[in-house]
Amino acid sequence: MGTKRHKPKEIVTRFRQVEVLVGHGMQRVDAIREVRITEQTYYCWRKQYGGMGTDQLMEFKRLQKENKRLRRAVSDLTLDKLTLSEAPKGNF
Repeated sequence: MGTKRHKPKEIVTRFRQVEVLVGHGMQRVDAIREVRITEQTYYCWRKQYGGMGTDQLMEFKRLQKENKRLRRAVSDLTLDKLTLSEAPKGNF
């Protein structure tokens, strides 16, 4: 069974819900359970996305995806360059 991937808007919404509930005097652990995420997920999100708005988070995700694509392209080109440098040199 696969894991659910939360959308950026959903992450920010749930993160804010927890902060509102804590602001109203609820314990943080109970607030996390109230919005139906695990403590581990909450603290991971807080470490990674703490303080970001929806727009910033969406831009961050887009840049992460682009960075991954560019890294893959660079690694492919590096592999091609190494393969060509190891090929025998001369006229055929």
